[in-house]
Amino acid sequence: AMGAHPANAAVQQTACGALRNIACGGDAQREARVQAAVDAGALSLLVAAMGAHPVDAAVQQVACGALGNIACGEGAQGEARSQAAVNAGALLLLVTAMGAHPANAGVQQQACGALCT
Repeated sequence: AMGAHPANAAVQQTACGALRNIACGGDAQREARVQAAVDAGALSLLVAAMGAHPVDAAVQQVACGALGNIACGEGAQGEARSQAAVNAGALLLLVTAMGAHPANAGVQQQACGALCT
């Protein structure tokens, strides 16, 4: 859906939220879900959504949350995902989202959380 409807902010927001939820949790299957999402191109889709909708705080907030959840992790896989997020351009977009939405606590919280991973 994200690739087919890049200009539709509502689709992007919903899909980013789905990716955020897929990558959430502390269960044993989380690592496999997150890696499957990354292998399917989740990082580039999240970065594209943020780039296409920079003034939409809702898209920015859920995309930041998704990036944080995906990049979070221990060991070599977690470090590799964090680096992959940086390589995809996420770092610049996280900082840009914070600058574009300084009064939006949700964007600030989710972007800070993602930057901490």
